[in-house]
Amino acid sequence: MTEFPKIIMILGAVLLIIGAVLHFVGKMPGDIFVKKGNVAFFFPVVTCIIISVVLSILLNLFGRMK
Repeated sequence: MTEFPKIIMILGAVLLIIGAVLHFVGKMPGDIFVKKGNVAFFFPVVTCIIISVVLSILLNLFGRMK
């Protein structure tokens, strides 16, 4: 049970960093944005790919530490 607070703190720090990066990056080239009339659709394709790659690297690094 002593590892749980450490895991929560690391997860919080990672989420904070990801949130800050997403806030400053905004809309990246390759993200889909369609607006027709009063309806707008936004799907961040490139942003999702970047987040996936970064999380895969981080999880592989933390997984090898054990």
